[in-house]
This record gives sequence, structure tokens and C-alpha cells, in this order.
Amino acid sequence: MMNKIEHIGIAVSGIEKATSVYEALLNTKAYKTESVESEHVNTVFLQSGPNKIELLEATSADSAIAKFIDKRGEGIHHIAFDVDDIEAEMARLKAEGFILLNDKPKPGADNKLVCFVHPKSANGVLIELCQSI
Repeated sequence: MMNKIEHIGIAVSGIEKATSVYEALLNTKAYKTESVESEHVNTVFLQSGPNKIELLEATSADSAIAKFIDKRGEGIHHIAFDVDDIEAEMARLKAEGFILLNDKPKPGADNKLVCFVHPKSANGVLIELCQSI
């Protein structure tokens, strides 16, 4: 079961500049900066009340974020949902006919196991499932 929106991921070209923009916009400081080598991204997390924003900057020209920005420009990349049991949720979604981009959960940013649902099966929106480790 999906509990809540865990965060909204935003693809950015320059993470330092974007961090300054979102720190001013949300009137808060970033609480975590992290590199996720498997995804070829640097991330910055900010929180405003119960809401979290993840800024994503490509570290490789062939990363998903670089390709996203080349095709669509900077902007909302994905919506992540918190789940209690990611493997059960993956099985449920597969049974419902959703296309998953991962066969099994993988380590992601912010101490989470993650899996992505293909945008073609979610009305053009990339969905991320997140389970706290």
C-alpha cells in the first residue's frame, strides 16, 4: 500500500544554483546532499513541513537525468511514494499490469530501497516507490 507522497524529484542542470533557489523559496536549508553512483546523479534534499523535494543533477551525459533534461528541460522528474513493503507493492503493481523499470528493489538516495514505475503505464508520470531501510 502506498502511504503518502515521499518526495517530488526535480531534475536540474546545476545543483548548487538550484539549491539556492529552493532554499530561498522554501525558506529552509538543504538537510542532505548525496551522490547515487548507480544512477549517475547528485542529489540534494530539502524539507518544508511534511513535504520533501529532491533535486537531481546528472553526473554523466548518459544518465537518465541528463537524457530527461536534454529532452524536456529542467523540471519535475518523478513523484515518489512511501511504501511499507516495496516487494509486495511491486508484485501488486505488476499484477495490475503496470510496467516496472526494476525487477527488484535497489538502493536509492536518503536511505531508501527504490523501484520505478514506467511513465507509459502511469499516464506519463515516472513513479518511484520508496521503502525506508
